[in-house]
Amino acid sequence: MNFLTDFVNLAFNIYGWLIIIRVLLTWIPVNTYHPVVNFITSLTDPYLNLFRRLIPPVGMIDFSPIVAFFVLEVMRMAVLQLLLMLG
Repeated sequence: MNFLTDFVNLAFNIYGWLIIIRVLLTWIPVNTYHPVVNFITSLTDPYLNLFRRLIPPVGMIDFSPIVAFFVLEVMRMAVLQLLLMLG
C-alpha cells in the first residue's frame, strides 16, 4: 500500500506543478503551438475550466487557478487519507 500512496501523492504533486507552470505561462509571451506548452495546456485546462465557469476572471486577473489548486490539495489529502485507512 505504501507504493500506491506514494504513487498517488506523486501524481497529485506533478499535476499541482503543471497547474503552477500553466499559470506562469500565462504571464509571459509563449508560442501556444509549442508541443510542451500545448501538452501542459491540454492536461490542465479541462480541470481549470471547471473553476473558470464558477469564478470568471476579474479584469486581467484569473483567480480560478488558486481555487483549483486548493481543491486539488484537498482531494489529494482525502484520497491519501482514504488509502491509508484502507491499507
